[in-house]
Amino acid sequence: MTLKRKDQICALLKGIETGDAAAAAVVNPDKYIQHNPQTHEGSEGLAALFKRLSKSSPRVNIVRVFEDRDYVFAHTEYDFASSNIGFEVFRFENDLAIEHWDNIQQRQGPNPSGHTMVDGPTDATDLARTESNQEIVRSFVDDILINRRLEKLEHYIDNERYTQHNPRIADGLSALRSALKTTSDMCITIEYDRIHRLLGEGSFVLSVSEGSLSGVHSAFYDLFRVADGKLVEHWDTIEAIPPRIEWKNDNGKF
Repeated sequence: MTLKRKDQICALLKGIETGDAAAAAVVNPDKYIQHNPQTHEGSEGLAALFKRLSKSSPRVNIVRVFEDRDYVFAHTEYDFASSNIGFEVFRFENDLAIEHWDNIQQRQGPNPSGHTMVDGPTDATDLARTESNQEIVRSFVDDILINRRLEKLEHYIDNERYTQHNPRIADGLSALRSALKTTSDMCITIEYDRIHRLLGEGSFVLSVSEGSLSGVHSAFYDLFRVADGKLVEHWDTIEAIPPRIEWKNDNGKF
């Protein structure tokens, strides 16, 4: 079941390259709930999106794909008219996808340590530690990103191994602490308000959060790699949430 679901989602995403509406066969058209505000509801909305995107000769690369119970989530590269990095989350019922969320950001970087937004390990390890790793990430987001308890950073971060893929931040604990302290001085204010979802497979955990970037209502998708009880690697995307009047469905971003 796990391999089949992952393969189905990879085929669906690769269908963007060809515009083939058949790639959306993994979607249950009677139950599908679409949370991308720019896409119409149902499988017909996906088929129309594929057709439109295929005109720009897109390229899709699925860098990583994981499964957590009825969810499959993928970390992807998209080359449309511009180059973008995204996270795609699908909820399954039996063998069909019935719900979809995503978060896409224009590619930037490499960062000061030379890392791109997608390089690094791709395979989950420590599968038996999925739940405990999710709790580590939940506590980190709550303590550090929401409540700004920066004095607790050492509790969560492995300073010797922490690899950063955010395009603006270098590796290591001191760079992360500096970034969290000085974003307001750089006219960039990041505020995390709440966690909506945590998904994980072994060493990889994805947190989906809501907040604002420089006053703009935004979604934050943060992917962490956990090893020996500490965070050792981080990837993310940040996307502005369009005003309600511009939504093409009524389901909300989260």
